[in-house]
Amino acid sequence: MLLSLIKILAFVAAVAGLTWGAARLTDVTGGAEIAMAGYEVTLGPLQLVLAIALLALLGWLLFKALGLLLALLHFINGDDTAVSRWFSRSRERKGYKALGDGLVALAAGEGEAAMAKGRKAERYLRRPEITSILVAQGAELVGDRKTAEGAYRDLVKIDRTRFVGVRGLMRQRLAEGDTDTAMKLAQKAFELKPRHVETQDTLLRLQAEAHDWSGARATLEAKRRSGALPRNVVRRRDAVLALSEARDVIDETASIEMREKAIEANRLSPDLIPAAVMAARSYLAVGNTRYATRVIRKAWEAEPHPDLAQVFAEIAPEEDAQARLKRFSVLLKARPDHPETRMLEAELMIAAEQFNEARRALGDLVETDPTARVLTLMAAIERGRGADDAVVRGWLTRALTAPRGPQWVCENCHNVHPHWEPVCSNCHAFDTLGWTRPAESGTTLPRGTEMLPLIVGGGVGRAEAPVPAVAEVREAGATASPLPARDAAASMPRTNGDKEMDEAEIVVPQGDKTAARSEAEVVTEGRK
Repeated sequence: MLLSLIKILAFVAAVAGLTWGAARLTDVTGGAEIAMAGYEVTLGPLQLVLAIALLALLGWLLFKALGLLLALLHFINGDDTAVSRWFSRSRERKGYKALGDGLVALAAGEGEAAMAKGRKAERYLRRPEITSILVAQGAELVGDRKTAEGAYRDLVKIDRTRFVGVRGLMRQRLAEGDTDTAMKLAQKAFELKPRHVETQDTLLRLQAEAHDWSGARATLEAKRRSGALPRNVVRRRDAVLALSEARDVIDETASIEMREKAIEANRLSPDLIPAAVMAARSYLAVGNTRYATRVIRKAWEAEPHPDLAQVFAEIAPEEDAQARLKRFSVLLKARPDHPETRMLEAELMIAAEQFNEARRALGDLVETDPTARVLTLMAAIERGRGADDAVVRGWLTRALTAPRGPQWVCENCHNVHPHWEPVCSNCHAFDTLGWTRPAESGTTLPRGTEMLPLIVGGGVGRAEAPVPAVAEVREAGATASPLPARDAAASMPRTNGDKEMDEAEIVVPQGDKTAARSEAEVVTEGRK
């Protein structure tokens, strides 16, 4: 408001001053006479002042016209002038408008529109490092891989966007399944940007799939230096890579190297079960049972696992059931309340023909955690107690539909694996397998006839075969038994009246009433 008032007052003052000056010039006598080419002009003071002002204006206009003429000549010559800059600004406005519209179309999921706007922006801006990205993203959105690949190749030619182009081509090759070319492109992208987390993960995964363990460990070290992973995760993954490298060394000439790498993997991550198993077997290969026992015991304290029990049994394969039960007390005391420890103790008791103690070792697992392995152990216990075949079949029938318990499950895609692997075979993720319970088990349990040797020692018309009790128990639970087959066979009592049965006969008679009865009733009937 004050500024507007000042402007108005200044304008009024200027008009008043000009009026006063014109009035003063009118009162002044005299003037100027101009004679030229036979013409004579007489001007008064006021007219003279106006003529001078008009002459100055004409001179200024002439000077501007001359400058415009010179600028036009420079423009025609291709020089940078005000005219060319005016046209350039006009093109930039149109180009950036097209670029903005393309980004909006890309965010809206309109790939075709984004590609068209990107090409229009390129015509106006001549900046492929910006417009090619828009074209490539739009082409990927509509599935036009050829156009996207061409745009990424244009980006590779520019220093500023070379990484973006290489990464885009790498993703194209991964989508096509060309992992060899994708790994080369990932290595190039890693050289351009060693701290890029996505590139590090992609390269590490591809190297693990290709069993390039040394290269994968170098990539993991780069991730550690960049701070992309915590120290404990780095140590575990380094242990996984060392273990995988040891597993690949299978010829006899490199057995020492295999043992060293397995021991290194266990040192880096003592709770990694496969590393502990391989390290223990490496010590056993050289006769160092003391170190093997220490490795298994330390891993068991972290996470009890049937593979650890199996390799612990390999330390003394020729011992009898009582000696084995005594030696396994080291593991049984480590995690006594863990389900794996309780099932292991029950198996050892079955092998020692201490069936009542085996039932006490299972405790309430039958009610709280009735897995296939627990129910099959119950069948073995009832078989050892001398229960009727119908009772044993009842437990096995329940085991056929019971959950499998912990398995090697991928944390990324939840795919179940029969054995531990460093890379998931389904989603190709690295170090995602964990010993846990799957949400839904898709693995088929052993058929009923595969469990029959637990019940029937022999059939009609053939010699009576030994009954591998605990071995079949472990098979039903998809885990390895820590007991040798001969001990398991010797621990199972046999009856002379056993008959051969078909798979269809493994059912619970009288509408599954046997399986539904309480444990006390089953035991009472078995004793009768």
